[in-house]
Amino acid sequence: MRQSRRCSRSGCAQPAAATLTYVYAESMAVVGPLATYSEPHSYDLCEFHAGRLTVPRGWEVVRHEVDVDDAGPTGDDLLALADAVREAARPEPERPPADDGSGTRRGHLRILPDLS
Repeated sequence: MRQSRRCSRSGCAQPAAATLTYVYAESMAVVGPLATYSEPHSYDLCEFHAGRLTVPRGWEVVRHEVDVDDAGPTGDDLLALADAVREAARPEPERPPADDGSGTRRGHLRILPDLS
């Protein structure tokens, strides 16, 4: 289902088709597919305004393919996401703590013996 957000440009009531994000550290503006959620530091643009974006001299515009007819994730995409979530939720098998003789191991921290 396509989001019902509108273009961020003042006076424009067209539906948003792309998201604009600025990367100030690299003097770059990135225009890509409409983000799933509206973010505070990004701007939703209609197809017209996304295509006519201009930036200050010395800046670069990076444009990622925007498919305005994209209907969203496919069944395969959703199955792959579900598989990834299931895999991440599986508990790790118990492993004996590794001890190389330099101290007692607890999790990722090591208690070193007092050498004085």
